[in-house]
Amino acid sequence: MDAAFSAEQDEIRRTLREVITKRCGPDEVKAAVRTPAGHDSALWAALAEQLGLPGLALPEAYGGVGCTTAELALGCEELGRALAPTPLFATAVLAAPLILSLGTEEQRAELLPRIAAGELTAALAVPGTGLATALGLVGDNSGDWSGGGRAGGVQARLSDGVWRLYGQAEQVLDGHNAGLLVVAAHAGGFARSRTLLFLVRDGAPGMVRARQTALDETRTQARVELRDVEAELLGTDESDVPVALAAVGDVAATVVAAEAVGAADRVMERTVEYVQQREQFGRAIGSFQAVKHRLADVYVQVQAARSAAYYAAWAAGAEAAGFGGQGAERAGGLALAQGLDALRVAASEAVQLHGGIGFTWEHEAHLYFKRASSDELLFGPVHRLRARAAERAGLFEGGPAAALEEAV
Repeated sequence: MDAAFSAEQDEIRRTLREVITKRCGPDEVKAAVRTPAGHDSALWAALAEQLGLPGLALPEAYGGVGCTTAELALGCEELGRALAPTPLFATAVLAAPLILSLGTEEQRAELLPRIAAGELTAALAVPGTGLATALGLVGDNSGDWSGGGRAGGVQARLSDGVWRLYGQAEQVLDGHNAGLLVVAAHAGGFARSRTLLFLVRDGAPGMVRARQTALDETRTQARVELRDVEAELLGTDESDVPVALAAVGDVAATVVAAEAVGAADRVMERTVEYVQQREQFGRAIGSFQAVKHRLADVYVQVQAARSAAYYAAWAAGAEAAGFGGQGAERAGGLALAQGLDALRVAASEAVQLHGGIGFTWEHEAHLYFKRASSDELLFGPVHRLRARAAERAGLFEGGPAAALEEAV
């Protein structure tokens, strides 16, 4: 593994930081999340048209840039520093790779160039609140999370050659105004039980979408109700959806880990700046040894999380290229656990060391604390991420008792 970034990767980071710094300060973030879209449409257009961010990891054949997960993670790390609300994660990290891996050539040719150009936003809708399970981050995703049997979740039935969906999905990231929904649904009843993915276009009759009040306003969520909605099957009915979702889940975990690292690094920087200015007993509180120790611990944790996220991004790219080492596919979940831990600690210390002002709505510290809490609810919890990684690595085959006996 070469840990050094290329000139192109450094340029991606530099350019994005310049744009985000100018157009996405704390006040701009708070204003953007309160718009009907939930993000700054002008900023999104700039990221898409000038920087090509939605198509960064898409093949050039479909209008993308042709980069790897490493470049996408670097871009999302910069967005995470400012908690910039954009549809990038839902569109480019969750939905587009599924269309690329499972879609027919006609579906890829129609949809991916529009996604790469920023003309079309997309979202992944899974039943209930099972996003982390569907992506294979906290458990086996081949079970009945999509609505096993004949009831619950989202059900799909084929009638006169047309697929129709009925059910409800919660916590659909950026799903309230996405132009395209990729919906996971259960099909086949008991006879041929399986999970399939379907495309539902904006304005489809029978679809009702509502933006939900979320703990983290910078990552919008929606409830999607499907009432006998006509849908288009993504790919074929023989597609191995759980495997495709797990592959997307590893990349998604890597990207969220990079976002968390960027957010943790930024909130740590702001805390260091503040403790150098705030005075008690005639001296800056940053000069107190206890404060130095606390921030030193935060620094170590953030750097460890950054290393884990960068390795996971490299491993995902190596795996996609066919030369990844053993265990590369497991790196995303562990990096995510490390990143969420680092962000939670950094945000908590920021609130504490900012004193009374850190608890107010006017200060940005609470935005980072909410991002830390919300991401763990959406993609974790951390202990389950680590348990799943250990299970996939076969660390405890035979159960804890067998592991203990072997150790003795």
